Amino acid sequence: MNDEEMNIQKKELVEKLGVNFEKLNKLAPVAARIFATLILTEKKGITFDELVEDLNASKSTISTHLEHLQSLNKISYVTRPGDRKRYFIIHPNLILNIIEEMIEKWNNEKSIHQDIINYKEKRRQNTEKEEPECDIEFNKNSLIFLDEATTAIQKLKLNVIQRKYQ
Repeated sequence: MNDEEMNIQKKELVEKLGVNFEKLNKLAPVAARIFATLILTEKKGITFDELVEDLNASKSTISTHLEHLQSLNKISYVTRPGDRKRYFIIHPNLILNIIEEMIEKWNNEKSIHQDIINYKEKRRQNTEKEEPECDIEFNKNSLIFLDEATTAIQKLKLNVIQRKYQ
C-alpha cells in the first residue's frame, strides 16, 4: 500500500473512530477526531500544526479541544531536546485509568445486585406461600457476569502494567 492509500485509510479510520468517540465519550466532533488521530499516531506524538493541517480545522478550534482533552486526562504532550514544539500523545495512564473506572463501576454494580438478592431472599422468607416467589436469577446471573468481567479486565490491567514497565 502506497503513502496516498495509507493516508486515505487513516482519514477514514479517524472519521470512524471519531464518530465512535463522539457517542461513547460524549466528545465534540473535533475533539473526537483529535483523539482518534493521536491513537493512530501512537507514541511519537503529533504537533499542533500537524493537527491543524490533518483535521483541516482552525488553530483556535484545535487549541480549544486540545486543552479540553488535556483537562480530561485523555491526552498530554512531550517535548524533545532542541525542539520547541509540543508533541501531543495519548495520556500514558489513560488505559489504566479507564480500567480502574470500569472495575470501580462493576464493583458498585455487584454490590447493588448483592443487596437486591439479599432483600429478595429476606422477602421470600417473610411472604406467604400463595404469593409468587421473587425472581433473583437475573441478579445472580449479573453477579456471575460482573465477576467474570472484572477478572478479565484485571488480567488486562496486569498485562498493560507489565508492557508499560518492560
